[in-house]
Amino acid sequence: MTQKFDYVNHYKIDAEEFDYFEERTGATEHDERRVHEYIITKIEENVKSILDVGAGSAWVADYFVKNSVKVTSLDLSKINVTKAKEIVPVNLHTQIVADSFKLPIKNNSYDIVIASEIIEHVISPKDFVNELFIVVKPGGKLIITTPYKEKLRYYLCIHCNKKTPVHAHIHSFDENKLISLCDSQGLSDVIWNTFGNKLLIFLRTYVLLKYLPFNLWKAIDTFSNLIKNIPVHIIVEFNKK
Repeated sequence: MTQKFDYVNHYKIDAEEFDYFEERTGATEHDERRVHEYIITKIEENVKSILDVGAGSAWVADYFVKNSVKVTSLDLSKINVTKAKEIVPVNLHTQIVADSFKLPIKNNSYDIVIASEIIEHVISPKDFVNELFIVVKPGGKLIITTPYKEKLRYYLCIHCNKKTPVHAHIHSFDENKLISLCDSQGLSDVIWNTFGNKLLIFLRTYVLLKYLPFNLWKAIDTFSNLIKNIPVHIIVEFNKK
């Protein structure tokens, strides 16, 4: 019989062994920065509350509390939410240690829910999306980013002698697959965009592009994908009625 994957314990141990808050450099830093900026452009100025699923580097709290937005960092690991609070130690920033498949949060609680570069790791993407969408307020949105049409790679684990996915990415997505995940009757519409040209990354153009403001970088990135359509990321907005 196949053993059920204990993802809760796995990611708790993962947080102990690896630092999700370490400083990024080079192309990785530039890529993450553009993902963050893309998300920011999708959030209206009148937003009052945000749920950040996966504490990450606490960038959501760090950016939005300055605009008087209440931000909750949610993570399976107490270590990660503790670090997030240390980085943004203000009253507007709260923390929850919880499983995103079993949210201890009332329905219709947040204007915005963000899950950036998370869904490719989860066991059941459909359950993940629908559980997060439940806590979005009417008129709010769930924002998800993930690698676009990623070719999943594996290596052979030296301990169990089984195939193990690189970076723990177990799903690959395009727009059709993502759009199909939310089946809530409260869904009004879905908007998606792809971005981040692979060729620009391969050519290490971040050395120059990192100095450009977001809108100018976006124009160059969009033009590059018109010439050679090989985007790295997709961002999806599930809007609630």
